[in-house]
Amino acid sequence: MDNTQEIAAGAAIRLGGIAKRYGDVRAVGHVDLTIAPGEVVALLGPNGAGKSTTVDMILGLTTPDEGTVSVFGRTPADAVRAGMIGAMLQGGTLLDDLTVRETVGLVAKLHRRPMPVRDALRRAGVEDIADRRANKLSGGQKQRVRFAVALVSDPDLLVLDEPTAAMDVGSRREFWKSMYSFTDTGRTVLFATHYLEEAEEFADRVVLMRAGEIAADGSVAEVRALAGGRTIRAVLPGGVSEHLVSTLPAVTSFELRGERVALSSSDSDTTLRALLAAVPAVRDIEIGAVGLEGAFLSLTSDETEGAVR
Repeated sequence: MDNTQEIAAGAAIRLGGIAKRYGDVRAVGHVDLTIAPGEVVALLGPNGAGKSTTVDMILGLTTPDEGTVSVFGRTPADAVRAGMIGAMLQGGTLLDDLTVRETVGLVAKLHRRPMPVRDALRRAGVEDIADRRANKLSGGQKQRVRFAVALVSDPDLLVLDEPTAAMDVGSRREFWKSMYSFTDTGRTVLFATHYLEEAEEFADRVVLMRAGEIAADGSVAEVRALAGGRTIRAVLPGGVSEHLVSTLPAVTSFELRGERVALSSSDSDTTLRALLAAVPAVRDIEIGAVGLEGAFLSLTSDETEGAVR
């Protein structure tokens, strides 16, 4: 058995040619993906890329029209029943009249070997609000409670959909600190996020979806390299029109804020020469490698219409 087969045989998640349609709309089309135990994987893509449909199939919330899904060699339903999967979903509802402690305790009773409720509360950073009712929580606090609910089964795999939505910067930092302690025990994490800086900082691997298919898969550095090109940042005294910037040669995307411009270019030399000719007074020029955000924009720029998230 070669190395690829060994990884597949012991995979935390194995998607074999999965596809899903809703009527005439293709949500996911023939996706193959293997995630090894212990990996922290960011699932990225624009709205309509098929991320949530893929996550739903991993969790057994929907069944693929084609292909197979396995989690640690089991069907998703069997893995969920065994407490091997913990899920933190954006639309997860909390019961208003229950306290945080009661909510987490209720979920713990559904599993055979849960972690102690106090440990789940501590790991999620909600010990101080354990006796507060759900209808008295802020958006960020509710996200932390959902995290505690996902943790209490003591799962081998955590699936997180936009885990830090509604959290402020400090709360997001604390959340990922908690995640580090969880992954240090060799657990597997798959998270979907719109915060690209989180993927860049915390993921071992990035899977980028576009129009229901995988557009890129690798480390952050590998995905950035796939996009090619470089970024140019500069100050344009007096400002310029978006039209001028958009017509510069080799520009794949740009952001213009007042006198400052940030360009992604497939040929930075050509773009810079044209910029200098068009705006001779340009100053404070910086050229660097494309970041994950630039790669994201470049690799998803041909997103087709009609897909569903």
